[in-house]
Amino acid sequence: MRVLVPFDGRTPCSRLAPVLDSDERAAFAGRLRDDVLDAVRAAGGHPELVATTPIDADVPVTVDDRSLSAAVNAALDADEEPTAVVMADLGLATPRALSRLFVASGDVVIAPGRGGGTNALVVRHPDFRVDYHGASCRDHRRAAHAVGASLRELDSHRLATDIDEPGDLAELLLHADGRATRWLRDAGFRLSTGDGRVAVERHL
Repeated sequence: MRVLVPFDGRTPCSRLAPVLDSDERAAFAGRLRDDVLDAVRAAGGHPELVATTPIDADVPVTVDDRSLSAAVNAALDADEEPTAVVMADLGLATPRALSRLFVASGDVVIAPGRGGGTNALVVRHPDFRVDYHGASCRDHRRAAHAVGASLRELDSHRLATDIDEPGDLAELLLHADGRATRWLRDAGFRLSTGDGRVAVERHL
């Protein structure tokens, strides 16, 4: 399956600014992206990066600095084959979780993110287009209904968890062991359970 992986190379992982400087955020975002690309390939997908800036990668790259929705819709317009869209910050994504997404039945398959976003989806209907602003999961349900597309939602902890805020780093250290997790460990991040809740702390 064709799989679009959007990636913002201009201000990657901006919400991690409280714990990582700009160079660290760029390095960490690259590790997350590469982990997602690995998982997509292992699940049998054919990944393509849709990036806001030129990137050296071992997959096809389309540079499009428009909004996320406009860039993804342009890619959907260019090819009518079934296409998945998987966000580049899904650090917990595994081949098994992505395989479930790719084979799920439905003209539109949505993997909701926490907080109302859409972390991954599959589009098989020629008239469906994405809209990622606001509560996009709700908007995508409405969009599927509007074009008469059958809809399925996939309940997946691994696809629902995007790594974009400091609190999310604990999820990565708990549940993953890819490039991004190893980068965090090398950068001094460790799990902390001192107050009964799992968090992260950094030892420099």
